[in-house]
Amino acid sequence: MEGPGTARLGRAAGRCSTRSTIASAPDRKGSSAPRKRVGVDVAKRESVARQHAAGSADRSRSRTVGYAEGRTSGQSYTRKEPAMTKDTTTDKGPATIKYVGLDVHKDTIAIAVADDSKPDGLVLGIYPNDEARLRSVLSKIGPAPGLRVCYEAGPCGYVIQRLLTRLKIDCVVVAPSLIPRKPGDRVKTDRRDARKLAVLLRTGQLTPTWIPDREHEALRDLVRAREDAVVDRTRCRQRLGKFLLRLGVLTPDGVNAWTVRHREWLTRLTMDQAAQQVVLEEYRQTLDESGRRVERLEREIESAVTTSAHVATVAALQAMRGVALVTAATIVAEVGDIRRFRTPRQLMSYAGLVPSEHSSGGRTRRGSVTKTGNAHLRRVVIESAWHNRRKPMVSEVLRKRQREAPAAAVAIAWTAQVRLNKRYHRLTERGKLPQTTVVAMARELLGFIWAVAHTAEPQTRRAAA
Repeated sequence: MEGPGTARLGRAAGRCSTRSTIASAPDRKGSSAPRKRVGVDVAKRESVARQHAAGSADRSRSRTVGYAEGRTSGQSYTRKEPAMTKDTTTDKGPATIKYVGLDVHKDTIAIAVADDSKPDGLVLGIYPNDEARLRSVLSKIGPAPGLRVCYEAGPCGYVIQRLLTRLKIDCVVVAPSLIPRKPGDRVKTDRRDARKLAVLLRTGQLTPTWIPDREHEALRDLVRAREDAVVDRTRCRQRLGKFLLRLGVLTPDGVNAWTVRHREWLTRLTMDQAAQQVVLEEYRQTLDESGRRVERLEREIESAVTTSAHVATVAALQAMRGVALVTAATIVAEVGDIRRFRTPRQLMSYAGLVPSEHSSGGRTRRGSVTKTGNAHLRRVVIESAWHNRRKPMVSEVLRKRQREAPAAAVAIAWTAQVRLNKRYHRLTERGKLPQTTVVAMARELLGFIWAVAHTAEPQTRRAAA
């Protein structure tokens, strides 16, 4: 008795028998049909084998598995890298911008990154302050067009910014005093600072500073070196003066301190004790050397200005009363590109000469100047403002300087003299102290400096080009 299972087994056995018979049939002339079928199957299998062989050439890591009758098949394999990488670029540029914050120190750099997937920032670590190491870390973060880097202005200067600029990476140096801070945040570490910079750069809450080129930075260093030399000379004078005061040696009547007559008197001065005579001679020698150092630096400033792209601006500023070569060079070195200040008020704020204010509700309360800007610029402008206390006039020295200045700058300089002198007398008559009045005059003087610098700006741009 045969059941359904027996029938299925019989049909399967029949198929196997037929296939075996066809495969093992002898190649005789009377068996044309089986030979034709075998030829078709073999040609088809050889074609499939060739296709798999061509595919395996393109996929060198693939493994091929052999089957009966010469047929091969591609086998799946495990990649060491992801099968698909996320494409972060488009035809118009990078699709994902990564914001990198650097907390730069002499020996180390703390690096953090923030983007759309990490809005709170991720600290990558603290690395040595080395050019090769920094380039390696940034290359792992992402491609150069997709990076935005920032760090605080500080004693390390613009070395890192110029390095990243050469690498085609957008890098800004931010003003530390303008970084938003939470009043309740009392924990400060390098890692936190780096992450904060990355997050604030992403949200656009940082204020970048103006970055000078190498020539402008060299002029600024030269001007500040002269300022340091003047400070050293003042200390030498104070040491010598206090030494004589302790011994009861007073300046003769009618001789002003540190004039030509005063120096002649110091040269003739002698001490009773040999040790004190040695001290006096050392102080006088140190004072002479400090004076010669100031003179050398002033000559170098004059030489540097004549070959600078800002020679026209320096000449125009010297048309103003109280603004000679060193003062004009200091203003140009500290202000930089005058075009970045759209209004004179912005220049006044940059120098820290705007009044502070603490107003609330219906109460308005203003105090002294903020002093939060460039101290070097503020100092020279206040010194120049003192010259405008006297009656407006054009001395022979000032007239000689005005010959090299544009006519528009000379006209503005005369207007500044008249206005500042009137303001000085008006405020002092109201009971203001001279020091307070001169600071107010210096704020207005910066406005005139802004106007005079703009008269020479076209010549400066042509020289720079």
